[in-house]
Amino acid sequence: MRMGPHMMLGSDPTRIEGASLQQGVVRRVRDLARPYTRLLVGFLATIVAAALVDLAPPLLFRAIIDDAIPTGDRAQLNRLAAAVVAFAVVAAGLALAERWFSSKVGEGLIYDLRVRLFDHVQRMPVAFFTRTQTGALISRLNNDVIGAQRALTSTLGSVVSNIIVLGTTLTAMLILEWKLTLLALVLLPLFIVPAKRVGRRMQALTREGMDLNADMNTTMTERFNVAGALLVKLFGTYPAESAEFGGRAGRVRDIGVRSAMYGRTFFIALSLVGALGTATIYWVGGQLVIGDALTLGTLVAMAAYVTRIYQPLTALTNARIDVMTALVSFDRVFEVLDAPNPITDRPGAVELTDPRGDVVLDDVWFRYPAPNAGGVASLEQPASATANASDASDGTAADDADGRDDPPWVLRGVSAHLAPGSLVALVGPSGAGKTTFSALLPRLYDVTEGAVRIDDRDVRDLTQESLRAAIGVVSQDPHLFHDTVRANLRYARPAATDAEIEQACRAAQIHQVIAALPQGYGTVVGDRGYRLSGGEKQRLAIARMLLKDPAVVILDEATSHLDSENEALVQEALAAALAGRTALVIAHRLSTITAADQILVLDRGRLVQHGTHDELLRTGGLYADLYRTLVRGDVAELVGGDR
Repeated sequence: MRMGPHMMLGSDPTRIEGASLQQGVVRRVRDLARPYTRLLVGFLATIVAAALVDLAPPLLFRAIIDDAIPTGDRAQLNRLAAAVVAFAVVAAGLALAERWFSSKVGEGLIYDLRVRLFDHVQRMPVAFFTRTQTGALISRLNNDVIGAQRALTSTLGSVVSNIIVLGTTLTAMLILEWKLTLLALVLLPLFIVPAKRVGRRMQALTREGMDLNADMNTTMTERFNVAGALLVKLFGTYPAESAEFGGRAGRVRDIGVRSAMYGRTFFIALSLVGALGTATIYWVGGQLVIGDALTLGTLVAMAAYVTRIYQPLTALTNARIDVMTALVSFDRVFEVLDAPNPITDRPGAVELTDPRGDVVLDDVWFRYPAPNAGGVASLEQPASATANASDASDGTAADDADGRDDPPWVLRGVSAHLAPGSLVALVGPSGAGKTTFSALLPRLYDVTEGAVRIDDRDVRDLTQESLRAAIGVVSQDPHLFHDTVRANLRYARPAATDAEIEQACRAAQIHQVIAALPQGYGTVVGDRGYRLSGGEKQRLAIARMLLKDPAVVILDEATSHLDSENEALVQEALAAALAGRTALVIAHRLSTITAADQILVLDRGRLVQHGTHDELLRTGGLYADLYRTLVRGDVAELVGGDR
């Protein structure tokens, strides 16, 4: 039995049976397959040809039994035998051609969908990733894409093949002996009823197995990265972890056994019913042969044909479910492709050329997107309220005075000017909105009201590529790919030479550390850079920023993991590197704050103070309080993080 995609995908059969074809999905599938029209025509043509070729051997056997053998015509027997072999060779060639066509279409479709999905997803705003489960998203790019490919090749080929085989075989049988053909069809319910029941049961088992496999994949993804492994070692217990994982794996094992037994039982029942049908044909047909109402060759041909009609008839009883379930994969892929991206280049967006780094925030109000804005519900965490709280935690969620259901304001009427080449420090208590402030410059989020301008241009009127090329960011917890040191640095500027890479690393005081590694710049840094210390990762991230050579630099607690000695070295390097560049620094180090050309003080999303260090101390207020707290060594209020 050829299992339909509904058994593989684990869709809800009751929901699918009551559903109708969505014309939009069908139209988009057709458009997606249009580049492969010629290949699909060839694919279907080989199916038709193979079905017709398979009709020939029973007819040739009929001629051998009824004509060649009784007459003793050896020449005719030789020709017929050779014809049987020739048709077998042709059938083998058609099978290879069918596989070639299906693989070209299928693999091409996988390529197209994966590239389109990857390109679309990577362009989505940060809010999309804060709410989306990574494992579920990866599943869309793998399992559902493959399911869509199977829908277009396996399902389409199976339905068309079954229709053609059934039609041609029944036609041949009716021509040979219509009475035996009707008798064979009487036995059809013996195939259809068990096929439907077993198919539904295997659907339920497959669906449960896929859910359990997804849970196990999630567990492995979380436990087998470095951070997860460390957490398990520090807080978890191996027996409990193994027991939980083993429970799910054991359930999958039991489901596998039951599915195998259901499948084998069905195959055995199918074989028994097939044997019953064949025996019935031989019994009734034998009676006709004895009564000279039917030739022996015709009986043999009919017996061969009868085994060819039960399988396609059985498969076609579930054809509608197969097609509807196949469309589920396309629907799930289209669901991601259709996810709206609110941060896109406007029509007529211009390049930011020769940036000066003149940054202006003009009456900026900002709130994080609502939970249902710009996301895919089926990819988000089950506890949407938790995800929403995480999104909005950079602001003051509890005291939004608007009294509405919208997310709270994170920034409220902020206006500021970062002059070209100036060093601006951004300070404030935890949750004041400092990181959100910095995220608006490279347009990781768009302002809700007001505007952010660079060089007198609204950032929304600039191309994202040119805007972000002009801005370099070093975050508090910089991310490194599981690749070599050199590859991580070149990510900022792929065309950088080895000399330029070394120069940037020397400026960031990290060259000596890299040179001491086993393979130097060719050393793999490990998952998220865990082979390096926190300070080494940050200095490497600073080197990456310097290699990019941006006009505007954002340092988000970029020196927080450095000890005093390393900080002094990096501060000296940054002083030279930031010369002539606009720098926005979120930091608690005294040297950075006091040396700033301007200090912006945020509190509960509002800009409450701005000025130089001396001016703000003389004025008093929040900055003076924060400064005194910092001098006392109690930096918790200032460092606490903004997310």
